[in-house]
Amino acid sequence: MVRQPTPEDKFSFGLWTVGWTGIDPFGSASRPSLDPWEYAERLADLGAWGVTFHDNDVFPFDADAATKEKIVDRFQEATEQAGLVIEMVTTNTFSHPVFKDGGLTSNDRSVRRFGLRKVLRAVDLAADMGATTFVMWGGREGSEYDGSKDVFAAMERYKEGLDTVAGYIKSHGYDLRIALEPKPNEPRGDIFLPTAGHALALIAELEHGDIVGLNPETGHEQMANLNYTHGLGQALWSGKLFHIDLNGQRGLKYDQDLVFGHGDLISAFFTVDLLENGFPGYPDGPSYTGPKHFDYKPSRTEHMDGVWESARACMSTYLMLAEKAKAFRADPRVQEAMTYSGVFDLALPTLSEGETVEDLLATDDGFDPDRAAERDYGFVRLQQLALEHLIG
Repeated sequence: MVRQPTPEDKFSFGLWTVGWTGIDPFGSASRPSLDPWEYAERLADLGAWGVTFHDNDVFPFDADAATKEKIVDRFQEATEQAGLVIEMVTTNTFSHPVFKDGGLTSNDRSVRRFGLRKVLRAVDLAADMGATTFVMWGGREGSEYDGSKDVFAAMERYKEGLDTVAGYIKSHGYDLRIALEPKPNEPRGDIFLPTAGHALALIAELEHGDIVGLNPETGHEQMANLNYTHGLGQALWSGKLFHIDLNGQRGLKYDQDLVFGHGDLISAFFTVDLLENGFPGYPDGPSYTGPKHFDYKPSRTEHMDGVWESARACMSTYLMLAEKAKAFRADPRVQEAMTYSGVFDLALPTLSEGETVEDLLATDDGFDPDRAAERDYGFVRLQQLALEHLIG
């Protein structure tokens, strides 16, 4: 029996997840749309801790100031009554046709200026709502045709836009950090910052990069045939894992946005193992303490009961995997297998303390490459133990 989620679990959902009505390129909505506050109330009933939204998940793109204020006030009141935390806010610079060539990197300067204003107003909204993270997904920042983009200029404009937003946050004293969300493709053929590594490289060039980090998503990394857990690990190592998006994906397909764990289950297990247990060789190393945010879509085959069942499934799967991951790490056989495999040895510096390159070159340590090549690392046994805990 899986326990009920509690606020301490920090489970969070985007309004666009449970609020997705099933519209896709091949079909119209398969279920009705509710008002934003109705989703908040139901998520709280299920045991969620937080809720997130794009600006236009709450109010229409063309809403006037009075309408926006009225809708936002009602939504915020509903979340407070439900006991939900608005932990993250983002902005939509991908749905309206004006953004068909991007918001911050459009070839049209007037569009870039419009997009920047929209982002900055969403930053104000995030601060007003008490959010601590502002996610920026550049879904339309990219191209289909290589000749259509001056990549150097695009990176300059991306840098300019991010530094403008980050500088604005600092100048207003907002308690906000920006989290970039990489994705390789869809809706653009090739999206700028397609992976966590690309995003980290751009952050390193920013003037205000200290408050800019990552929001890696399971499916986005796996769409590029990459290892999501490795992406999280590098982001933690870099001190840049500001937020996470959890869902399910089965390989090189379109962005499936399945329930967490309903794609690559062994990958989901090791993702939870890292988030809950940290790095084996660095028990005091960096760890993620932020929200466990689910960015998934209830299957188009489900109606409203299925929407809430899928949200419950995301949380239940995480809790089951967390329990199994803790048992995995506590298993003496696993500890012995990790020792045999040299998992803990990787934390030992290659050079001894005080050793110089000259010292290294002056000796061969009596090393025999042929004998070392005969070492058995035992990785298969270690993986089998993980499977035993997962499904045994």
